[in-house]
Amino acid sequence: MLGPGSDRRRPTQGERGPGSPGEPMEKYQVLYQLNPGALGVNLVVEEMETKVKHVIKQVECMDDHYASQALEEWMQNVLGQVLDALEYLHHLDIIHRNLKPSNIILISSDHCKLQDLSSNVLMTDKAKWNIRAEEDPFRKSWMAPEALNFSFSHKSDIWSLGCIILDMTSCSFMDGTEAMHLRKSLRQSPGSLKAILKTMEEKQIPDVETFGNLLPLMLQIDPSDRITIKDVVHITFVSGSFKSSCVSLTLHRQMVPASITDMLLEGNVASILEVMQKFSGWPEVQLRAMKRLLKMPADQLGLPWPPELVEVVVTTMQLHDRVLDVQLCACSLLLHLLGQALVYHPEAKAPCNQAITSTLLSALRSHPEEEPLLVMVYSLLAITTTQESESLSDELQKAGLLEHILEHLNSSLESRDVCASGLGLLWALLLDGIIVNKAPLEKVPDLISQVLATYPADGEMAEASCGVFWLLSLLGCIKEQQFEQVVALLLQSIRLCQDRALLVNNAYRGLASLVKVSELAAFKVVVQEEGGSGLSLIKETYQLHRDNPEVVENVGMLLVHLASYGTGFLREKSALEAGGSHLSQPPVWGSSSALMLGRRQTPHRPLLHVCPLPALPFHGPLFPLGRGKGSSSTRMHNSHSS
Repeated sequence: MLGPGSDRRRPTQGERGPGSPGEPMEKYQVLYQLNPGALGVNLVVEEMETKVKHVIKQVECMDDHYASQALEEWMQNVLGQVLDALEYLHHLDIIHRNLKPSNIILISSDHCKLQDLSSNVLMTDKAKWNIRAEEDPFRKSWMAPEALNFSFSHKSDIWSLGCIILDMTSCSFMDGTEAMHLRKSLRQSPGSLKAILKTMEEKQIPDVETFGNLLPLMLQIDPSDRITIKDVVHITFVSGSFKSSCVSLTLHRQMVPASITDMLLEGNVASILEVMQKFSGWPEVQLRAMKRLLKMPADQLGLPWPPELVEVVVTTMQLHDRVLDVQLCACSLLLHLLGQALVYHPEAKAPCNQAITSTLLSALRSHPEEEPLLVMVYSLLAITTTQESESLSDELQKAGLLEHILEHLNSSLESRDVCASGLGLLWALLLDGIIVNKAPLEKVPDLISQVLATYPADGEMAEASCGVFWLLSLLGCIKEQQFEQVVALLLQSIRLCQDRALLVNNAYRGLASLVKVSELAAFKVVVQEEGGSGLSLIKETYQLHRDNPEVVENVGMLLVHLASYGTGFLREKSALEAGGSHLSQPPVWGSSSALMLGRRQTPHRPLLHVCPLPALPFHGPLFPLGRGKGSSSTRMHNSHSS
């Protein structure tokens, strides 16, 4: 930073090369100018001798007071962004491991980013690390004492950040070489920091009191004695006089008194939204506002789906993605709005744009172990996915949601809510989506078997499982060796909850799809077992749901596929039952074993025979006409059934 009457050099964004505070500007070549900043401009320059590039703030000011003021404003803003980024990394349990000035890149006059995050992965070979550390002692001078011995933790980043702050505040009276020796000496003798802090105080470095309190706590030799990143934020921006516009730093602002918040939230929805927007940086205000909205009557919420309210709630989730209570309350409010909308406006659709889905997925990533949040996000995505086009389902698949669901079904079998919501979302994704990679789905039948074994008398779980089995059968994701098991589970689910029309429909669709391509599946349906044969169950289902045309159609479809194997099939089945034989492989029934695979007609497939299937009273056409084609429960059925 240079000004009239003083050619002193202020901190650069990159690392300082050799030189002294008295270097003239003539030693640099200006490459280009960034946008003007406070009291001056930011220049990208190159040392003519070493070709090292720097970012220098050139200040047009009268004296050191104005130069210090410009330094203070720029430093506070940049440091605030670095703290914001580092707190986010530590929240995700990521250690940067190589924090130094050259890894803080200035992308505009007042915005910066952290780079070189690959160090978290690459620094895994101790031998190579030791060689690298010896080769470049200057660059490694930013690293914590324990890091040189290949021991890393979040506290290692705190040391490096302390070195960066020390460098920024002492650059007006120390050159690059002196600063390097100081950083290295602090690893053995932290007492040398006191002399530097005293010099900073004498030279009236901006915010010297804040740094005097902060740096000794960050530059402790023992990592366990160092403060955390949240402590750094608190000391710098709450206890100290720093100011920053960074989003995450609003987590540490002084709270608005509850009595004041409640007074502001006494109005209608419009006034509450106004308060939420004006106090967007205060999570406690957002929480109380959303809880107030949850208690409001449905007729005041602007149903069926108030776009402005949804937009404000989604924005709140984005601003406070690391505040779990905000995420939970926001998801509760969105579910409440959607539930009320569907009650009072059954045909209403929830507009689920990319901002909403990406925000919900971000909430899962920020809080991966929070089961209540997981259940609510799964429920929201399931409802909105069934109402939207294929593009949304495809987008969620590309984001890895299928694998996420399967992982949690496998690891959270003891949680009924996770299993139920996971199966519901899986069904919604399979219903309309185009599955590009079917490999992960091959694990699903075994996972569902475990779920049903864990919750054998749970009707809701059985209903969701039957829906997923049906869609998997249409997609060809059930292996031949799994047919018997899946058929048995579908029949078991029907026996458990024969009064649930949706379960019955999906179970018979799944059975029909499997019987269509497998004699083994067909035999499993009709063979006598402990709970009775599938044929008697079909008759019971028909008697119970004969006034439901959709159930009648799906039962009829199963009967058609069973009958296609001919009368020999039923005779063989009766003989086996009489002899008490156990079937390990399907018997060979001559030409009747030829199957229809997909849409390819086999040349020797027999004509339908009149089989001794259950006698079903006639109450109208077997396949009723006039079904609604738009309902989510029939779309895939209509497109895949023969």
